[in-house]
Amino acid sequence: MSEKSTRRKVALVTGANKGIGRGVAEQLAALGMTVVIGARDPERGEEAAAAVRASGGDAHAVTLDVTDQATVQEAAKQVEKRFGRLDVLVNNAGITGSGRVSPEDAHDQVPSSVDLDMVRAVFETNVLGVIGVTNAMLPLLRRSPAPRVVNVSSHAASLTLTSDPDGPFTALLPSAAYSPSKTALTALTVQYANELRRDGILVNAVAPGFVGTDSNNHTGVLTVSQGAAVVVRLATLGTDGPTGGFFGEGGPVPW
Repeated sequence: MSEKSTRRKVALVTGANKGIGRGVAEQLAALGMTVVIGARDPERGEEAAAAVRASGGDAHAVTLDVTDQATVQEAAKQVEKRFGRLDVLVNNAGITGSGRVSPEDAHDQVPSSVDLDMVRAVFETNVLGVIGVTNAMLPLLRRSPAPRVVNVSSHAASLTLTSDPDGPFTALLPSAAYSPSKTALTALTVQYANELRRDGILVNAVAPGFVGTDSNNHTGVLTVSQGAAVVVRLATLGTDGPTGGFFGEGGPVPW
């Protein structure tokens, strides 16, 4: 049954069956939005959507693998058929490329010995995947009176922070995959913001902080709820909100 007449805002969150994406979906639903949970595994996606509904939210699952354009296009068709528009896009899906390890243990990402296939896989998901999803959803976002796009990046994307020999990232091993992919994502965010500014589409990047998730064996110091909060804040910006920015919980993150 079509829900195009719904007055709820509609948000799509990629990689939303667990971790930060799941937290974002739950918080957006709690604010009264209809949340579309994008997940590679349809069963896990539906489980997450069912859990949001059980908590009183409005959620639906779509199969969406950001590295598979066929699933991306199909997801866009489903959102269009059911809702007719999209108000919020959260590009959350991403991979570290190192499996379930903490950044300081990512020995396989050291530039001088990195596997190029692994680097390609990371960029395919973290950068090209964002382009594919964003472009597929733009026609639907343009139908919204207040469209918002949030790209989930990382403090490790900051050239200012990571290049400081006395800064907070000195303990991390150099990375030729994850960190550069997130740097590219923040740069991409600025370019989309520049293109879409006149259309009223606000596009920002966010660094949720060191959140305990599967990707770091839950060694992060922040809860999923804490990490999701800044994403949600950018997803719900008012008309006078910023665009082309890079933000963390404490405000702007240096480029």
